[in-house]
Amino acid sequence: MILLLVVSVVWAFSFGLVKRLAGLDPTAVAALRLVIALAVFIPFFRPRGLSGGQMLRLALVGALQFGIMYILYLRSYAHLHAYEVALFTITTPLFVALIDAALEMRWRTRYAVAAVLSVAGAAVVEWRSIGDAGILGGFLLVQLSNLCFAGGQVAWRRERRRLPGTATDASVFALPFAGALVLTLAVSLGTTNWGAFAPSAGQWATLAYLGAIASGVCFFLWNKGATRVNAGTLAAFNNAKIPLGIAASILVFGETASIGRLVAGGALMAAGVWAAGTRREGPGAAS
Repeated sequence: MILLLVVSVVWAFSFGLVKRLAGLDPTAVAALRLVIALAVFIPFFRPRGLSGGQMLRLALVGALQFGIMYILYLRSYAHLHAYEVALFTITTPLFVALIDAALEMRWRTRYAVAAVLSVAGAAVVEWRSIGDAGILGGFLLVQLSNLCFAGGQVAWRRERRRLPGTATDASVFALPFAGALVLTLAVSLGTTNWGAFAPSAGQWATLAYLGAIASGVCFFLWNKGATRVNAGTLAAFNNAKIPLGIAASILVFGETASIGRLVAGGALMAAGVWAAGTRREGPGAAS
């Protein structure tokens, strides 16, 4: 769980950093983040022992979890405030638990309890007045993004178990980023005016950080951590960034938030992790 917690802390700052990229084409931003993330893992790429089918499946996992997810997620910022984007990600744990249960064709009450407690905790912390119906488009974009990220996590867990013992996470992780990048670049051909794409120096620095750390290193650590916990714990940790993001806003950016809601929400989410259990399940068990 330590890996998931570390990544959650880093991601807690991402909502504010993405706001610094306002005005830039979101698909171009997604593509550049993925270029940088791929560059981080190319030196570690060792495909020995992998079949063509395995490499293709890993690339497709990345296209879903990182590529489509980023295109939808970053585009939602055109319709929503950053805190609304954070709020609407609370459904990701439910998607993780439901997708895992559907694939295994066996319902797990403790996973559902973990997901519901996690969502409830995030809602307690992040709830704000939703405003008028004009945010519906942004809400739908975030939900589709959540679905892609959740599906990618479950797919990675399943595909990782099938890889040969000689394959390490670092040696294959360039493949998901490559799949995501190919898809994102293909979409950008019809949506991005690259000639007008002109980030400021500060925005380039933000892109470099988000690409190398928040996307590259953190997605790697997140997916690695996802293989070490059960699906219920993974579902609960998907919302850890939300109360952590509120804490970052209070301590770093000087924003105001309800301490009572932060404590209550964090307690509910901790209960979700406890309800899921922390043991690692064997390859033949439910993931």
